[in-house]
Amino acid sequence: MLLNFLQFAVWGSWLVSFSAYLGGTLGYSGWQIGSIYGTMGLVSLLTPALFGIVADKWIPDERLMSFSHFLSGLFLLLASQTTSFGALYFFILMAVFFYMPTLGLTNAVSYNLLEEERLDSYKHFPSIRLFGTVGFVVAALFVDLMGFKASILQLKISAALSFVLALYLLSFKSSKLIEKKKGTSQEAKTLSERLGLKAFSIFKDRQIALFFLFSVFMGVCMQISDTFTNDYLSNHFGAMPEYASTFGVTHSGTLISLSQVAETLSYLILPFFMIRFGIKAVLSISLLAWSVRFGLLGLGNPGGGVWMFVLAMLVYGFAFSFYSVSSSLYIDHKVDSVLRSSAQGLLMMLTSGIGNFGGSMLGGFVIDTFGYPVVWWYFSGYAFVLLVLFLVFFKNEPL
Repeated sequence: MLLNFLQFAVWGSWLVSFSAYLGGTLGYSGWQIGSIYGTMGLVSLLTPALFGIVADKWIPDERLMSFSHFLSGLFLLLASQTTSFGALYFFILMAVFFYMPTLGLTNAVSYNLLEEERLDSYKHFPSIRLFGTVGFVVAALFVDLMGFKASILQLKISAALSFVLALYLLSFKSSKLIEKKKGTSQEAKTLSERLGLKAFSIFKDRQIALFFLFSVFMGVCMQISDTFTNDYLSNHFGAMPEYASTFGVTHSGTLISLSQVAETLSYLILPFFMIRFGIKAVLSISLLAWSVRFGLLGLGNPGGGVWMFVLAMLVYGFAFSFYSVSSSLYIDHKVDSVLRSSAQGLLMMLTSGIGNFGGSMLGGFVIDTFGYPVVWWYFSGYAFVLLVLFLVFFKNEPL
């Protein structure tokens, strides 16, 4: 629980607030903001899958995570010392290079521990993952209420939490599952097994391959929301005199944190939906929620229309958690435990890699071309079309 809390507190310290600093304090364009946030997608094209293979074959997940968080924190500190776009881009790129793979590894560690305790992952993992959202909310609220959303201090806070987590992970003992995985890898005979590429064999399953394809496009939705929401509230509406002093502008981070509060509550009902209705229904709810969220963001304002923003934040809980947690559980259910870290890494590569990178760059282009709030209307339609295609082509599977 503490692992998930710290893991996401590191991210929550800057993910939703950094765009307000970039667009407001530094005056970066939509393309520049999208490029910096796109570093998460860029590095995730390779590192989650690579680190997952390394964890499955050679280095215990916990030790690899500790090393990664230490280096990520170091680069966050370096990023906090510059305002140059080139230097800032590079240091953020290196920070997320080591952070992004730890998201999949955190899931793998949690599944390992649950399996060792003979606990049902469908019933127990959502409640464990809930503490990650709590950590994210606490960190985001702290940054917003302390007035740090327009300050580089948010990166220093994130770096400090990274170092704390790196030390905490050193207290973990290698699980029996890791030792079993090492033994299995030593008996591998084929070249692909020796190189740790066996995880890619899961694409032979048509249903999994289709699931991963939709995961790429769903990753676009998540990144659009994370990248531009705070910039939209703080800077777009902040430049309008009639909205500049409203709560939604001055404390946009607190308003956005309602998303994580709703996300926390949605974890409590997620196991019921997954077991009762299956993966297709859960992911369909997620896609519908993304479409509704984007539409509400495009229609609302921080004044009389603030209720639309509040509703948009609450809808986020279903949009995000019904995809991120259920997809991780679905993949863990479909693959052998010896490929657990690799499979979770592949999922991160597609959603946080290809999907997020595409979302950052595409969103930045739409904003620079058409401006707010048009970007939200475009992606509301995008999510709805994706929902229709998903309902047509993906088969439901009972869990």
